[in-house]
Amino acid sequence: MNPVLDLGWAQWLQLFTHFASLSLLAVGGAITTAPDMHRYLVDRQAWLSDPQFNASIAIAQAAPGPNILFVALMGWNVGLNAGGLGLALLGVVVSMLGVMLPSSTLAYFAARWGHENRNLRSVRAFKQGMAPVVIALLIATGWILASAHGNPAQDWPLWLLTVVTAGVVWRTRLHLLWLLGAGAVLGWFGLV
Repeated sequence: MNPVLDLGWAQWLQLFTHFASLSLLAVGGAITTAPDMHRYLVDRQAWLSDPQFNASIAIAQAAPGPNILFVALMGWNVGLNAGGLGLALLGVVVSMLGVMLPSSTLAYFAARWGHENRNLRSVRAFKQGMAPVVIALLIATGWILASAHGNPAQDWPLWLLTVVTAGVVWRTRLHLLWLLGAGAVLGWFGLV
């Protein structure tokens, strides 16, 4: 755990504005901005440790509910590192408002405009052109999360499980909960 951080209102405003700017880049969901969140929260500000960052994403992805919950957990951890439960709640509010307000507002007005102009060639081209951007951002997120495991030669069972799972998802219609359950069982027995 990080030592207690001394965060004043200026730092909370920085957190809000950084997440607000990332909100406008979150094409494909907030998870696509995780690499920059890592750079900012772990590498630059040292408000979170690598394990806290990875745990925030892992817990939120495993929990039922919206995908955006990992941002709330990051804000929670920043607040806890800053000194307690009250600041943890402040961290949740600051990070969630920062990441949700700009993108929600932009999405609302862009969707209205896009629906009214859906037959324009430029609107159709934009939608098709965004697909590779989203895929690249998701790959970058996966890379950040995978790099926490270090040497692939040591963790080969984990990497093999990842490749097999990706193949199963790609080639079959097997529900993801079965794959999560299988991974949990393998982890329980210490195989990965």
